[in-house]
Amino acid sequence: MATRAGPHGAERPGPARDGTEMLAQAHGEPQSSDSFRKSGYDRKVSSREAKKKKVIFWGIEVPETLSWHGWELGKEIIRHLTLKNVHGKAQKLSYRAPSTPYFFTVFQQPITLNPGMSLTLPIVFRPREKRDYEDSIFFMKAEGEFSVALRAMHPRFGLSMPAAVQLPVCAVHNVTEMTFPVCNVGDLISVFSWETPSPFFMTSDRSTLDPGAECMVKVTFQPEVAGVHNAVATCWFGGEVKQKRTIQLKALAKYPCLRVSVTGKEYEGVQPGKFQDVLCFGSVPVGTTVEKCVEIFNMSVVDAPCRIEQEKDPLLHGYVFSCDVSHGVVPAKGKLVLCIRFQPQIVGEHSTSYFTIGSTGCHLETVLKVVGSCKGPSVSLDQYSVEFDWINLGESLMQTLKISNMSDVPAFYQFDIDNKGSVFSLDRPCGVLEGKTTLTLKVTFRPTHPMNYHRRVVCLVHHQEPMYVDFLGTCHSDTAKPTTLQERHLSWYRTNMVRGLTFYPPDILSMMLKDGKLQMDEKGALMLSPEIFEDKPPKEYSEPNAMTEYFYDGVSSDLALFPAHVSVSPTEYDFGCCMPPHKAEPLPLCVTNHTKGNITVAWTPSHGSAFQVHPEICDMPPLKSSTFYVFCKPTQVNSLYAAELEGFAVYKVMRHYTNIENDATICPSWCLTVRLRAHTYEAEREHFIPQYILDVPKTFPPVVCDTDTYCSMLLSNTGTSLITFSVNQTACPSVMVKPSSGHIMPGGHQIFFLSTHPVNRVTQQHVLPLQLNSYPAYTKKIVLQSCGQSFLLHLEGDGNLYFKPLHIGTSSTRMYTIKNCTSLPMVFTWKIFQSHSKILSVSPTAGILQPFEAMAQAWTFTPNKETKYVLHAMVFVSWKSPDLVSPKGLHYVLRVIGEGALGTIRAQKEHLDLGNVLVGGQQSCSIVLLNDGICTLNYILSVEQFITGPHNPEEVRSDPLALELEHSRGTILARSKAFVRIKVRPARRLRYTWSIKYATCTPTAADLASTKEKQQPLCCIVATGTYPTLRITDATITGSASKLHIWKLFSLDTLNEYLERDPTPGELTYRVPTRHSTCLIPPVYTPLLLDFDFGSAPVGSEPTVARLLLENKGVVPVDWAFLFPSDQKMDMEHWAEDTDFTPQELHQMRVQDNQLFSVSPKSGTLLPGQEKSVQLSHRHDFIGTDRLPVLLKISYGHEILLTFSSVTVEHNQRYVHFASNKHHFAPIAVGGSHPPTQIYKLYNGGSMPVTFEVQLDNIVKIQEKNFRHPVFVCLTPRGEIPPGETGHIEWIFSPLEAKTYSAATLSHHRICLGNIPDCTKADQLVFLNNILKNTAVVFAWHISCCKEKAHMLEITPNSGIVQPGESIPCFITLQPTRKPSLCRINLVCEVYIQESLVQYERDLHKWEEEKERRAVEFTITEKDLGTKRKLTSPSVRLSDSAETENLSDSSAVIRKYKTLPPLKSRPTPSQPPGHLERGLLLGKDASQVWVKPEPPKPLVLHLDVSARSYTIEEFLRKFSLDFPKYFLSRPFSAQPSESESVDGKGYRNRMDMEPKWLSLAAASKPELEMVADILTGVIRSLLENSYFQESVRKLQDEPIPYFFQFQSAKSAELQDSRQGSTISSRVSASTDLDLEKDGERKKMSQETSFSHFLESYKIFHQKQLREKEIISRQPAVGNLVELVLKNTLQNILTEASRGEVLLTARPMVIALPRNPSRRITNPAPPSSRA
Repeated sequence: MATRAGPHGAERPGPARDGTEMLAQAHGEPQSSDSFRKSGYDRKVSSREAKKKKVIFWGIEVPETLSWHGWELGKEIIRHLTLKNVHGKAQKLSYRAPSTPYFFTVFQQPITLNPGMSLTLPIVFRPREKRDYEDSIFFMKAEGEFSVALRAMHPRFGLSMPAAVQLPVCAVHNVTEMTFPVCNVGDLISVFSWETPSPFFMTSDRSTLDPGAECMVKVTFQPEVAGVHNAVATCWFGGEVKQKRTIQLKALAKYPCLRVSVTGKEYEGVQPGKFQDVLCFGSVPVGTTVEKCVEIFNMSVVDAPCRIEQEKDPLLHGYVFSCDVSHGVVPAKGKLVLCIRFQPQIVGEHSTSYFTIGSTGCHLETVLKVVGSCKGPSVSLDQYSVEFDWINLGESLMQTLKISNMSDVPAFYQFDIDNKGSVFSLDRPCGVLEGKTTLTLKVTFRPTHPMNYHRRVVCLVHHQEPMYVDFLGTCHSDTAKPTTLQERHLSWYRTNMVRGLTFYPPDILSMMLKDGKLQMDEKGALMLSPEIFEDKPPKEYSEPNAMTEYFYDGVSSDLALFPAHVSVSPTEYDFGCCMPPHKAEPLPLCVTNHTKGNITVAWTPSHGSAFQVHPEICDMPPLKSSTFYVFCKPTQVNSLYAAELEGFAVYKVMRHYTNIENDATICPSWCLTVRLRAHTYEAEREHFIPQYILDVPKTFPPVVCDTDTYCSMLLSNTGTSLITFSVNQTACPSVMVKPSSGHIMPGGHQIFFLSTHPVNRVTQQHVLPLQLNSYPAYTKKIVLQSCGQSFLLHLEGDGNLYFKPLHIGTSSTRMYTIKNCTSLPMVFTWKIFQSHSKILSVSPTAGILQPFEAMAQAWTFTPNKETKYVLHAMVFVSWKSPDLVSPKGLHYVLRVIGEGALGTIRAQKEHLDLGNVLVGGQQSCSIVLLNDGICTLNYILSVEQFITGPHNPEEVRSDPLALELEHSRGTILARSKAFVRIKVRPARRLRYTWSIKYATCTPTAADLASTKEKQQPLCCIVATGTYPTLRITDATITGSASKLHIWKLFSLDTLNEYLERDPTPGELTYRVPTRHSTCLIPPVYTPLLLDFDFGSAPVGSEPTVARLLLENKGVVPVDWAFLFPSDQKMDMEHWAEDTDFTPQELHQMRVQDNQLFSVSPKSGTLLPGQEKSVQLSHRHDFIGTDRLPVLLKISYGHEILLTFSSVTVEHNQRYVHFASNKHHFAPIAVGGSHPPTQIYKLYNGGSMPVTFEVQLDNIVKIQEKNFRHPVFVCLTPRGEIPPGETGHIEWIFSPLEAKTYSAATLSHHRICLGNIPDCTKADQLVFLNNILKNTAVVFAWHISCCKEKAHMLEITPNSGIVQPGESIPCFITLQPTRKPSLCRINLVCEVYIQESLVQYERDLHKWEEEKERRAVEFTITEKDLGTKRKLTSPSVRLSDSAETENLSDSSAVIRKYKTLPPLKSRPTPSQPPGHLERGLLLGKDASQVWVKPEPPKPLVLHLDVSARSYTIEEFLRKFSLDFPKYFLSRPFSAQPSESESVDGKGYRNRMDMEPKWLSLAAASKPELEMVADILTGVIRSLLENSYFQESVRKLQDEPIPYFFQFQSAKSAELQDSRQGSTISSRVSASTDLDLEKDGERKKMSQETSFSHFLESYKIFHQKQLREKEIISRQPAVGNLVELVLKNTLQNILTEASRGEVLLTARPMVIALPRNPSRRITNPAPPSSRA
């Protein structure tokens, strides 16, 4: 709300926002909230009041705005405005009705509100049309007035939403969301919809909003590319006419970066704790599950969705590795823990699998290799036969058998024997053997019949092959005493069985042994006699494979390792239900004797068993069968019965040991077993539910095709009842199961072995029905898979390995991957042809590939010639296990393709100039090496350094190489480039040249020694070591001292000379300004100490200010600094300071504390060519000499100690300041006839004039010592120097011999025109700049000293006006000196402000008018006319006493009388202008004096011009190469006489001589004659030479060369005169001849006339050319051309300075219009007159 002025003019403050602060009191001052709360009116604002936004004005609380909504036309709507007094006293106010007729209220009346009271004022709104209405109602108080806004808004649509939404950073292909509110701030129901560009999406649960309602809109960001995404979403809403609101959507998408971290045991050289790609589970017990974690780190700042995919193998359907996570999100800068499980199933198998981990939508993936192996139990027996010797019938004997588990994996074992129905029993026939334990078993032998007992019992171990143990025992009775069976008998029996002799009883074998048909071998076994088998050795028994022996027994399988001697059928039988009182049919057992002897079969009785055999013992003849009957007699109902019948068959002859003649013929008994089952469950009664655990693998172990594979299965009875089982092998004939039936005691277990025979690589599924408890409902289907394995090796790239082209002699190594695609470990071996062994190699050449493992080999290709190679290598494969049969010669062929090539390297820039490099600094750059060939090149670089410039070879030889290569060897890929970074560190200010060469090499080359002969140049690098170069180019000082004097005071020539040298090592102790001193007087490391003499001045005078112009003349930036002693001192603690100061230290402290010397600026940086003005000043506050050592430090360069000194003298004290106590004159050549005049300057630094006189005593002594030759001549031995001025002493230095004389000098200058001939002009351009922006200035040039030399300089323009900001070029021309001289001229440019000068001229004009008027006015004051007449002066005298008027002749008579006082007097130099005039008028009436106006004081600019002129002969002798640079102005003068040329007396005329005569100027007469004779002979020989004559003729037709203008004037005149006379004679002769033979020419033929005409025309044209040439060679023409050229250049420079011409602009190309004549296609015919 805008503020308004109250009745008393006070500004009314705005309303408070929170309704709790009093904004204004009386007189418009605000009341603090604290005072308001103290008044008792502190209250909390309700949400409804806050919504109304109430405000307080001077204690009156009102709503800020009164609004009307939902109004209709034609109706009045009333709103109430409540006013409340929240102040502590009564309030009076009045109001003014609204100004518009749409709002009105009750009649105006005063309002009085007591504290806390409220007043409601009705406001009526009466609309007339549909539009918005706004008004205000004003309330007046004594303190001011305030208003309440009245608003009636038309119903409208309106949505409120944020202007922009910034979504969180999101990963590519991920999704991020954010919600924002949308509120309906309008008056109508609004339907809205969104238009959103991709990759943003808008979703909302509502599309319609009631007035005041709000909903949340969700923004989804799903980027596909990384970057900053900005989009504008449009929301459409409204009624018939849609409105829109836009919202800016901003989001940032980034690519995620995932790293896989595996921490654990070391695997294949991978260090633990680091990022790796191999997860090793190690050896894991079979049947167990091990879980390991992999950490996926997100290195980016965005959440990264990732996917985990496991490699799929079509041969395996059940994975031993598993991971439950296939997708996940890794938080930004966080990690995701991925758990992988390993559950091996096959003992001894090495498992390998690969998991691919990558970001969603990104191609960057990490392959995680997981490996693990399966370990099982390792069970063994301490003995594999238990021998019980013999016992009597009815006795028992016990032996021990130890079983051990060498593995840490628990082992389930089971001896396949029924303890209740066997003569052999074990105390623990089955159990669990923990890892690394040994168990001692008790084996008991209880025979039931007197006979030999032998039973081969198998020990089954889960996940291990079975083991066999032989139980041997013999039982004797009173009547039967068989031979005691021992282990050796068993060994002989097995050998005899292999040889086919056991089918004969022992008696027959003994007979055959007696008959010689049998013999005994060395082991004691029987064998046939050699006569029967002559060529065949006897067979030996070898222990069969346990698994093969277990299955191929002739019972479970149709195949048997050895034919059975006695067999029984069936081997297992299920009686089924044997429910009493019904009796089951007996089972007939058929026992067959396959031997050729009588046998006895005896069954082991089992007392208490439900199964009985009848008869119990029976004899059987050879090759016959007998039937036994098995009866099932159960005793309980609803029970299961199972048992194993055991019987032994033995040769009948073995009944007594006396029947055995030879132990080798003993044959042990054969054991017969029958498994029986039965149950007594009722027909409809459910059998007992078995409680069991079945451990069965999913797959058979992999084997080669057409090979048996075996696995074990464990069935554990966890219940308390017997479990019977049976496997229906007919349902799955492809799998053999043993045992196929049986029973398991409570708490026991049964180990099964399964066998199958896969024939191909097709995966087969086997389903085995396992029935438990003889109940079909308790049938468990066991599903197993099997697959045959054959060789399958996958070669990467379909068996092709490509090498990129290689440089001959170099090698390239590539990794090539082969993969075992089978489930069996495989051995591979690479074979390379012998002829290719030097070209191709592989590592490793052999190895083992675990199942499904991929392995990479390193292949190296080394071409030896330039050709294309197609090589072949073979990899032979075989199975790792020796038990598996591998086909011979199975191999795969790898095709290797490569190319040998030649290549070269070149530098992109063969010459690289680094320019100037700071000595001690460093400059880096890159060399770009290019390989344009098709092969990669390995290179070694070498650098050779060359140094040029003045140097000592011995010193430079020890310097290190100034160029350093970042790497001297490297590799450049084909058709690419490489960058080699170099660093240059020059050690001296010399020019360095480095020649870089390269040599191609192998990557394993040790150094450059082996490749030095093959080095080739690559590039050349040039750099120049330089120091920062600083130079003083100009110096000025306050006062009238010239620049030359300043240069001498500051020793600037010596300073500049030293700055051009190389800095000493001591100066480089501190390369940059450093506070290194601990004392007040810093140490000095510079050999140069200079004085900066500020001169002298009276005390209290203006400070002496000198300005030095520093210029960087070098090529590198210069950092400079003026360091006072305090700038070099380190900051130290007070206790460390030394308080005993020397006088010198006290003096320096006084100078620095009082700031007598100052430098501004004290430091800076100058770029090459840049200038900077430095101001040095000294304040004359104390009388005496002030000195201060200041160090001028140039970073990485010089440091020079400058001693600032200045003298301050008392007032009225005469003082002459000498710049130095020595003066060096400019060197003068010995024998010169006209030595130049030289000047020595003295400066009067006091306030009184000084008269000086030179003591010439020493000069006279020098003259006496030099044979009275005037070596030094002083032209001004006496003189007077005004205060603050410089006096000149002119000297002539004329040396007699080449040596150094005392009192010699050499001055410096600002503009140096150099050495010039004395007959040439020299020009220099100077710009005069007006730095004022609004005022013009007037300038005028003067020569301050040496007025006699003013004619030598010409300044154009001499004076003029310079407009504001304008620059005017001034051309300074040095005229020919006409004699050798050393010119030093100080030019002064006086600059006036134009306005002040105009005003001065006006005042001067008025003064002159007054002067003329008063000149004719005088007053006669004579009283005594009779006395002597005297000349009376005017009573009123003008103050122009400085001027002298000429007296007329009429006043000559007056002069004989007394002379008037002088009108002109020389004022004292120290007095200001106008002082004399004022002094002459002292005592006069001030009203009668009119002082002449004083001219304005100009700004004086000094410019020193210097040059040295020589005679032409001397100039040619000293500066012959510079002579063509000058134009010789040739005035018209007569030729000098011979005498003047010879004796040298006519010096002033010699300057007009031609240059080629100058060499003869000092020659004698005999010398001239000799020269003339020689030249005569030379010219004569040339004239007689025909070749020379022909060349002269050809030269006439050639154009005149440019240098022809430099011939001498005299020769040109002689040649022109000869040519002119020849031409005139020829022309006249030709004219006479034409007149005489005019008639004859008419008679000549037309052809002859035309040829003669052409010849005449050529002659005439040549004459014209020669005449023009003669004119052009005149001196006046040359001078004119030089003047025109000079003025032209000056005009161009003048226009360029004014901005009229841009010299640096590019030339403009103007397209000319097409020639109109070319457009005419049909030209008109030529005119007949043409």
